[in-house]
Amino acid sequence: MKKTALNVPNTLSLLRVILVPAFVATLLFMREIPVWGLIVPAIIYVVTGFTDMLDGKIARKYNLVTDFGKFIDPLADKFMVLASLISLDALMLLSDKAKDQTEGLVFMFVILLILLRELGVTSIRLVVANKEGIVVAASIFGKIKTVSQMVGTVAILLESLVFPFSAENHVVAYVFMGIMAFTTVFSGIDYLRAYLPYIDSNK
Repeated sequence: MKKTALNVPNTLSLLRVILVPAFVATLLFMREIPVWGLIVPAIIYVVTGFTDMLDGKIARKYNLVTDFGKFIDPLADKFMVLASLISLDALMLLSDKAKDQTEGLVFMFVILLILLRELGVTSIRLVVANKEGIVVAASIFGKIKTVSQMVGTVAILLESLVFPFSAENHVVAYVFMGIMAFTTVFSGIDYLRAYLPYIDSNK
């Protein structure tokens, strides 16, 4: 198949970017609508996760890997992860049912961990790739981190519907926050360990 900027994988990545504001809008502006105010953004989020998995497989199978794809795919992933987490945190802080802001503040801490990890790993990748031409493949820990973020976000979003026993004390939300925080830090350390041999502080 011919490699073009707007091939199928890249189109799916662009679709993921477009779905980011759609997810945020439905999550925040439909929050007063019972059940559907949670289900609709959850469906959009799951669709974005599916396109993320699908575009990579198509690109590799049909040799449709392009420079534009290498740029837009990870960018779309970071947009969706950070936008979904920040908007979900805003939803927690805006909730009239919240007796205190503990859940929102804890989630904000997790978001900051994820943001710092993404900025750190991306910066190191760019430095090493530009100077040494070396790209370290995504490790299993990075993939576990991504899955934990996706599953955790959906679980927290649908907590009151899927886990009614946790609606009051938010045990499920805290558990998934802990998992996301742990996998984020651990995968960040793993990437740092992989890239350190290629970093020369004297250059």
